[in-house]
Order: sequence, then C-alpha cells, then structure tokens
Amino acid sequence: MKALLIVTGRGMGGDAVIALNIARGLEKKGVQCEIALDHNAPGLLFKNNGYSWHKVSVPQAGGHAATKLAIVKAGLRTIKATFETRKLIKKLKVDIVVGIIGGGAVVGCIAAKLARSPAIGVIDTPTDTRVCTKLNQCIVLPEAQLFKAEILPENVERSFFPLAPELTKGNKEKALEKIKELDKKDLFDKNKPSILFSSGSSLFEMMAKSVADATTSEHDLTKDYNLFMVGVPLEEEYLDLIDENKVINLGYIEWIWDLYTLIDLAVLTDDGVMLQEAMACELPAIALTRVKYGRYHNMAGIFQGAVIETDTENLNRKIGESLANLDEIKDKTKLYGEEVLSASEKITNLILNEANKK
Repeated sequence: MKALLIVTGRGMGGDAVIALNIARGLEKKGVQCEIALDHNAPGLLFKNNGYSWHKVSVPQAGGHAATKLAIVKAGLRTIKATFETRKLIKKLKVDIVVGIIGGGAVVGCIAAKLARSPAIGVIDTPTDTRVCTKLNQCIVLPEAQLFKAEILPENVERSFFPLAPELTKGNKEKALEKIKELDKKDLFDKNKPSILFSSGSSLFEMMAKSVADATTSEHDLTKDYNLFMVGVPLEEEYLDLIDENKVINLGYIEWIWDLYTLIDLAVLTDDGVMLQEAMACELPAIALTRVKYGRYHNMAGIFQGAVIETDTENLNRKIGESLANLDEIKDKTKLYGEEVLSASEKITNLILNEANKK
C-alpha cells in the first residue's frame, strides 16, 4: 500500500512534525509513504530524518488567523495547486492521500477527489474544516473549534496530535554532552533548574522577544535558572533579540527529546504538538498565546490544569507561579499522558480503514 502525504508549511515546524509522525506510524504497518511539500519549503525536518519529497504548490492563507483577502488569494492559488497535485497522485498511483492541515489538507482532499483516490483530511483550521468535511473522511485535531463540539459529523473523528513513541525515551547523558558541545560561553549550571523556550520558525520572533524580556536587568531569570532557546528564525535578525551571554541558544536540534529530560519548565507556543510532547514527558509547560497573528487555541481548556496559558506581557509572572507549583502541574500532565501517546496509533488505523474502503 502507498500513501501520499500533502504537507502545509516549510517542512520544519509543527505541521511537518505531525506529518512525519503519521508517516512513521503508517510505515510500521507496511505502508510506503510519499511526502509532498510546497516548492519553496526547505523541508529541513524531513531531510534530517532521511526523507526526500515531491514539490507541489501548497497555498497558505494564514491558518487560524486567515483574513478574507488571504483566503481569496489562497483559493485562487489552490486551483493550480489542485491540478498539480492530481497529476502527482496519478503518477505515483497511491492508494490513499492524506492532506495535512490548512492548504495541505484542502489541496490533498480536492485533488484526490478529482483523481478518484481515497483521501483523509487531517484538519485543524477554519478553512480546512469548512472544505474537507464536505469532501471525505476527516480527523480533527485539538486546535480546531470543531474538536470542542459535543456532536461531530459522521465523517469526522477527534484525535490528539500524533507523537513519536520514542518520545519518552530521551537520554539525559546525551543531552548533557550536546549542551557541553554547543554551550560556547559555558553558561550551563547543573545546579540550577532549567527553562526551555521553544517554537517553530514562523513563531520564533515572538518567542525570542519573550526570552529577551526574561533576561532584562529588572527580570533576569538567568540568576536562578538556565535558559535554553530552541528554534530557527524566518529572519536572521531575530537572533539579535537573544542575549547569548545569558541564554544558551541551541538553534535547530534533533535531540529535543533528550533535552526534555533536563528541563524543569517549558515555555512553548500554543500549538498543540509541542504541548502534547511536554505532557507525554510529564514536563510542566506554559503556553504562550496570541504570538502568531493574535490566534488563540484554548489549549488550557482542553488540557485542564496541565497547560498554563499566558500572553507575553505576563509571562515572567506566570513562570514564577508555575515554578512554585511544578509538582501539581506535573500530576495533571500524567492524566493525559496515555491518551496523548496513543493518538498516533489511532490516526494510523483511521487512515488504513479509509484506504481499505476502495
């Protein structure tokens, strides 16, 4: 069996992680997975994990924060993208198409319909929810409003984000070795608790500003904590926001799970993948809200007590409150751990069931 995964974004952040974990879940079931990214996507996550990919057009409207004008423009680009993707589906002779979030879901589902191929949409934004639920079977993820509905359409299933099963097997010694190698200014103090700031590339600027606010003379967390920054910016100038005499900037790393074993508190964007990874590792986390075009997902409402939300202005205060209640927050993360870790298997089975209907 062969599956084609159409993926939104640059192949580096949250959407790519979801796609990679879905692909790995399918491969364990004997499915050959083909990946398709936008022509301009660098695909760093896939490249670093040994995957090649096909290039098609995958328009983006801005996800949860899409404006009417952006949606119209993306819609026009979708016409070309749909026929380009339909051609790829026919060429590869796939058994199922998996459209993953936003433009990837929309283009994948429409193109599959035109190619008369089974498809399933992994949906998470207002636009892909409106379009894909009218076309085929869908899996709705926690950031979508539909996920919170009491009653779902018959062709829609809820699921948490798919996570890699190896997530909880991080190696603390490996993390220490890597930090020693990358910490050029010898900032790491093993006797201090550690706080991680991490985000995808499109949200890096606001996260870097949050790190800057945490290292001012008035609120300098580095006096009592090791501060780590993980991520790659869209623009190199955003790196200037980080005081590398105080913050250990690790850049893009492939050993994030090892790093989790050292971290006492994570400050993450309110994208669900990273938050779920933290919960699976029983790592207390703060979700930084409205850092991308003002969007808000209410992750605290879904993972009650396990996710602490704040905006950038109140971040330092929330960090202090969370550090004072770490054990209580950690206990809450355990409540969701098993269900979160089983999501990948659930999604894999839903995709296989849909492929076998043909």
